[in-house]
Amino acid sequence: MLILQNIGYTHPDKDVLFRDINLSLSKNDKAALIGNNGSGKSTLLQLMAGRLQASEGHISCSTQPYYVPQVYGRFNDLTIAQALNVGEKLQALQEILAGNVTETHLNTLNEDWTLEERCREALAYWQLDIPDLQQSMGTLSGGQKTKVFLAGITIHKPEIVLLDEPSNHLDTEGREKLYEFIRSATCTMLIVSHDRRLLDLLSPVYELSKHGITVYGGNYTFYAEQKQIEVQALDQDLKSKEKALRKAKETERESLERQQKLDARGRKKQDKAGLPTIMLNTFKNSAEKSTARIKNVHAEKTGDLAQELRELREELPGRDKMKFDFDNSVLHKGKLLFQAEKVQISYNDQNLWEQPLSFSIYSGERIALKGPNGSGKSSLIRMLLGRLEQSSGKIQRNSDRAVYIDQDYSLLQDELSIYEQAQQFNTSGLQEHDIKIRLNRFLFTRTYWDKPCAVLSGGERMRLILCCLNIGSKAPDLIVLDEPTNNLDMQNIEILTEAVREYQGTLIVVSHDTHFLEQLHTERTIGLY
Repeated sequence: MLILQNIGYTHPDKDVLFRDINLSLSKNDKAALIGNNGSGKSTLLQLMAGRLQASEGHISCSTQPYYVPQVYGRFNDLTIAQALNVGEKLQALQEILAGNVTETHLNTLNEDWTLEERCREALAYWQLDIPDLQQSMGTLSGGQKTKVFLAGITIHKPEIVLLDEPSNHLDTEGREKLYEFIRSATCTMLIVSHDRRLLDLLSPVYELSKHGITVYGGNYTFYAEQKQIEVQALDQDLKSKEKALRKAKETERESLERQQKLDARGRKKQDKAGLPTIMLNTFKNSAEKSTARIKNVHAEKTGDLAQELRELREELPGRDKMKFDFDNSVLHKGKLLFQAEKVQISYNDQNLWEQPLSFSIYSGERIALKGPNGSGKSSLIRMLLGRLEQSSGKIQRNSDRAVYIDQDYSLLQDELSIYEQAQQFNTSGLQEHDIKIRLNRFLFTRTYWDKPCAVLSGGERMRLILCCLNIGSKAPDLIVLDEPTNNLDMQNIEILTEAVREYQGTLIVVSHDTHFLEQLHTERTIGLY
């Protein structure tokens, strides 16, 4: 139904993104496409959708796929009807209903008399109240734009659907709708996502990496189990190679010592024999060549083993070494950090919440802040952090050490280099080499240090913030995570999860990702509905 053979893609700047990609989708498949940020998942979907041209290889598809993009900025100047690719048909239908029955309008409509009704029903399914399809896409929120494109699946009834991070901008209710829709859909689907609940609805899982496509014949839970087995095998292989390298170096040392003893013994015999100088020089050269040969043989062997070790270490996941290294002794469990009494925020004399909010937050708590899009979660966070004044009520703050990590990672300054950014958090007077050691631990090697923060991907920005907080070393009383997983791949979500689980202070998380919240062991919820 959809077959990719030896597909390669090279960026306009001649940088090769991937090569030799082979993938096959059969009828009714509901498959996942996963991979680290930058591996080319979105590009691969666009190649399948015909939005980009492959540099090499061949794509065979029985029908035109329907494509739901991850980024909607380029649609802002279009109407909803145009974004759904029904603008011309709806215009022709309106002309015909108005009595302007021409052959051109009839050909454009192509007997699709139920189009307007299907549009209304599809949008209503996604709980979108849009009476006018000529409304601009630019007036919609991210979640509403996603729902518009999802509604297009029902409107067009395609045989193949390609979805790029469809749950990113959806609130909890929207995600539940998406899961229900995918379960009941009869079309073939290939979905790029980092949403664990969504990925567990899909099988098989295609993993895109520098090695090409690897197929796992199950859902994401099955994939994760298989990857764990692979990591364990990799770890065993690593230990075996380390042992072999130690043995090779020991053998090299023993061989050289043995050769040196033989040479010394030979020189003594030669001295006693009173041989001519020319012959002594010949024996000396022969001994030196023999020693050099031994060194070369062993150097080649140890060099090969060292290279294999480096490659194996690159394959190992790095999440275990990327944890908060805070001094948690300054955190006092159970201390009252925030007390809100009947607080309200108003915009243009309009209250944000139906009822004023009253709540307390204590040190060490793990809290999920939930509510649909537009319910005021971001406003509440800004009020807690003292960045927004409440319109009424009282709020007591007993903390001056809070860190706010939003989904754009705006703690970072784009104009600074990565090393300069790390230095901004160096409040304990670490030396340059100590900072660079910590940067390396968070996968920022020498090649990254002079790069500006502006060029970093979402996952890299998250890792740099974790690194900077470690350089600061002093544990904050509060960390607020605002939709932190939206721009992360699965590997970086795991790194973030592992790091935050080590933190012993107060945690407030805004997320519609229920699996992420479960992994962080959130204890209670503040709900805005």
